[in-house]
Amino acid sequence: MLGDVHWMTKRRWPELDWWRHAALYGALLALGAVVLQWLDYRWLARTHSTEFYLLIVALGFLALGLYVGARVIGRPPSPRAPGNPQAQESLGISAREIAVLGELAGGYSNKEIARRLAVSPNTVKTHVARLFEKLGARRRTDAIARARELGLLP
Repeated sequence: MLGDVHWMTKRRWPELDWWRHAALYGALLALGAVVLQWLDYRWLARTHSTEFYLLIVALGFLALGLYVGARVIGRPPSPRAPGNPQAQESLGISAREIAVLGELAGGYSNKEIARRLAVSPNTVKTHVARLFEKLGARRRTDAIARARELGLLP
């Protein structure tokens, strides 16, 4: 047994120089690929130089146009509050009545408005009756026309 241990300690692992050769070949292949790509780029730059210059000029004008457009146009104006708050306040129309009025302008029936606003149809009828009273209207179309005149609806 002692002889077996001695044999194992004297045993040499295979040479590990193969990885140096593989790394050298890999580096040479990479260098060759870089040289070929460089030559291909030089050929491309010579044959299509006009297109490259036009591309650079076009990108410059695009950047300039975006910059000038952003400076000239600027930010969009902030949206103004919907409706005419002064008319709404002077007539005493509530926010819920404005919502009902908007649904009326959309052409919905009382049941549809009730479903959309999650209220009972009787509540919608009450709101519509109060709107007619406040706007001086007899029909839905009159109420919508009057609300548009006052700027309550778009």
